[in-house]
Amino acid sequence: MFTEDQLNRYSRHIILKGFGPRAQKKLLDSSVLVIGAGGLGSPALLYLASAGTGKIGIADYDNVEISNLQRQILYSHNDLNTTKAEAAASRLSELNPDIQIIRHTEKIHPSNILDIIKGYDFIIDGTDSQRMKLLINDACVLSSKPFSHAAAIEFTGQIMTVLPHKSSCLRCVFDTPGNEMLSCSQAGIIGAVAGIIGTLQALEAIKFLTDVGTLLTDTFLTFQGDISRFHKFSVQRDPLCAVCGQTPSITDLNMERYQSCR
Repeated sequence: MFTEDQLNRYSRHIILKGFGPRAQKKLLDSSVLVIGAGGLGSPALLYLASAGTGKIGIADYDNVEISNLQRQILYSHNDLNTTKAEAAASRLSELNPDIQIIRHTEKIHPSNILDIIKGYDFIIDGTDSQRMKLLINDACVLSSKPFSHAAAIEFTGQIMTVLPHKSSCLRCVFDTPGNEMLSCSQAGIIGAVAGIIGTLQALEAIKFLTDVGTLLTDTFLTFQGDISRFHKFSVQRDPLCAVCGQTPSITDLNMERYQSCR
């Protein structure tokens, strides 16, 4: 079932009680798409690749900038001005040549996201804009694709996992768009906070793909880095939710719906 190299590479998973060879085989046969290879996506991608996720998609059209290096740990100074998807793919291939890496260098928007996500078992939202987070949420719900939502800014981070039509989605928690999200370039961020939240996203993907552990479904987990405090609270699926409710008003990805969000 495993090659000798795989037995050695994944030995700590294979001997792990509650995980073992069966879960590792599931992981090798699974696929994850990470949308946004930045502060959240970097640690998520590194841990997914090292764990042996069989196919990993990287969706990012930006280039590596020097200000990214404070927190986007996938990249080095030599990657400056290189497309993030290309630089990330190169780094992950060096880390684990056992897996398949797919690059998506086109900009994600309502007209192409459904086609892009359909080839993956689990989606990770590593983006930093309200518009993209709502788009990913709606696309995943309409496509019945499980995904991890997360965000990080300043000293704080948040994460939840969504199983469409089974658990609460992002719109159940945030019914209507609120104030525009600040970006890291506006408010700043401690890089290690993004690392913590992105690592948790990788863990959620691994748990889902292997059916090991308990997911952060119907649960919102927040982290306050300056006082090292986690807080978990329950959220419920909203029967009036615009996308996953009993009579949803969002049944397609109309471009205008997302243009009003930053």
